[in-house]
Amino acid sequence: MGLWMPLVAGVVAMIFVLYLVIWIKKKSPGSDRMKSISMAIQEGAKAFLFREYKTVFLVVLVIAVPISFTSLGWHTGVSFAFGALVSALAGYLGMRIATQSNARTTHAAQTGLNKALGVAISGGAVMGLSVVGLALLGLVAVIFAFARSGITPDNAMVINGYAMGASLMALFARSGGGIFTKGADMGADLVGKVEAGIPEDDPRNPAVIADNVGDNVGDVAGLGSDLLESYVESIIASMAIAATFATLVTPNAALISSKLIFLPIYVASAGVIASILGVAFIRILGRFNPQSALLGGTYISAGLTALASYLIVNSLGIEFASYSKLGPFWAILSGLISGIIVGLTSEYFTSSKYGPVRALAHSAQSGPAISVTNGMAVGMRSTALPVLMLAAAVLVAHQMAGMYGVAMAAVGMLATTGMVVAVDSYGPIADNAGGIAEMAGLPPEVRKITDHLDSVGNTTAAIGKGFAIGSAALAAIGLLSAYMKISHVEAAKLSLTEPKVVAGLLIGGMLPYLFSSMLFKAVAKSAFQLIEEVRRQFREIPGLMEGTAMPDSATCVDISTKGALRGMMLPGLLAVLVPVAVGFTMGPVVLSGVLVGAIVSGVMLGIQTANSGGAMDNAKKWIEEGNLGGKGSDTHKAAVVGDTVGDPLKDTVGPSINILIKLMSVISLVLAPLFMR
Repeated sequence: MGLWMPLVAGVVAMIFVLYLVIWIKKKSPGSDRMKSISMAIQEGAKAFLFREYKTVFLVVLVIAVPISFTSLGWHTGVSFAFGALVSALAGYLGMRIATQSNARTTHAAQTGLNKALGVAISGGAVMGLSVVGLALLGLVAVIFAFARSGITPDNAMVINGYAMGASLMALFARSGGGIFTKGADMGADLVGKVEAGIPEDDPRNPAVIADNVGDNVGDVAGLGSDLLESYVESIIASMAIAATFATLVTPNAALISSKLIFLPIYVASAGVIASILGVAFIRILGRFNPQSALLGGTYISAGLTALASYLIVNSLGIEFASYSKLGPFWAILSGLISGIIVGLTSEYFTSSKYGPVRALAHSAQSGPAISVTNGMAVGMRSTALPVLMLAAAVLVAHQMAGMYGVAMAAVGMLATTGMVVAVDSYGPIADNAGGIAEMAGLPPEVRKITDHLDSVGNTTAAIGKGFAIGSAALAAIGLLSAYMKISHVEAAKLSLTEPKVVAGLLIGGMLPYLFSSMLFKAVAKSAFQLIEEVRRQFREIPGLMEGTAMPDSATCVDISTKGALRGMMLPGLLAVLVPVAVGFTMGPVVLSGVLVGAIVSGVMLGIQTANSGGAMDNAKKWIEEGNLGGKGSDTHKAAVVGDTVGDPLKDTVGPSINILIKLMSVISLVLAPLFMR
């Protein structure tokens, strides 16, 4: 069956996670004040996730039960619920260790940059390796339980159900976490920095704890669920397409199909080991240059994955149709290279080292309106090269191995997910560490070290967001291809002269915008309530501004939690109900048009929002480093306003759109047999 390789890779990943957890817990969390701040963040994050997961699992139950009574069978319903459980477990585990790493990173920063980096990247690696380890082990469990005799077009729906469960959980985790973190962030910044004129993370600000909680539930737990979903869906899309090859009238069709089915999990398994080696590289060499070490670890993981993919494909000797036996390797490589280029493009447009962000910072001298306008322009301009690279990857992959090659390009891009998530999750830990240093009143040199780590984290986070949207595009295309094969939608039927197809394209193109508007409204509503609460506390709590009284942070956390849970439901239901409604009322062909339209507009909007927000955030941070008047200047205040506009763009809307296009595609894939009736 070939399950030994993903089983071994998953077990090794979780053993390494256990080692990192033990290593982190041995580090000192610092003074009593640091411990109490960290504990408040931990408790807030844990309480939010429990309430969020309780809500989401009610939705999962409502969907799983009807699925079990259709022709898809109870196996698909169970697999769907299990996928949601695995995604939730990965997010929770990563969030718990991230919140326990923050104070330990702060304490380590008192003795030097290298030790602080070691703790922060180890905490991020727990998230990254939990994602890939649990995803592979969960997939092995589903295959062993429901497809032990082999994956065929008949039982592939069970495997697809696992991806659908992971996708649904990811959407709620990303959107709910994004609403929480950005509502809290806007409340803390607009009242604290702009109105009250106090520093970021000042302990007098009631919204600071909620802001730090939000970093973890949105950028750690939400990110982990997001990329676990992409990771699983890229593998399953390739497996679903390969399963259809068994029916081809060619010599050795069944053998070729079997090899192609297991190729994606072999490549993913190699990527897990490569990611572990990349994390080890950062931990050993990070003392010299943190940013070079983080990027170097990413490149090493990618290079090792490429080498392993060549060896795996070559050893399998797969030759099908007119494609060469190395065709799948070239497809994998095209995805890997395009992912790196998309990530580096995001870095160029969002890092303060480069021209676009510095020009944006200068434009803040003319006020917040110009800052926001130019920030939106930067994001729009940044869509060009990533889209061209994704288009090139699709063309190359298809030329080398057909639509199976396009799906394998997504596998190649996502094979190093463990490393990418580790580097991205490191950022919120460093950000939290800086907040704890400020709130605990530690010396300025400690905050300087944590700010340096945070600055590096902003760059790596931008790369991670670019990587996420690029992988989402390829994964969604792979899922779309698998859906069309299973529902027997031939390319000729998707004619632009057919009004129903054009209508589907228009509806699909509209959906990411409608979805985004719902998230924006939810963030604005949550932020408004939090702003009013922070203003009330500054006004009514005697001695708060003088530092002689403590703020009521718990109320702010509760407001953000309620706002996130309310705000995530409608967008989540939209993503679930639209493909179901279109599939049953208008049929598989129109639904294909809807999916194509959503992918095209969603990719553009995802890239633009993520990079606009990242550029506005880092323009503000560059000013805070002492440029153009520094903190407290009119330029800084204009940039802060720009940043508050950019925050929901980069941390709520952009990441959630990634999941929207994948969730709609995987729901269509799972329910395709029902739409054909």
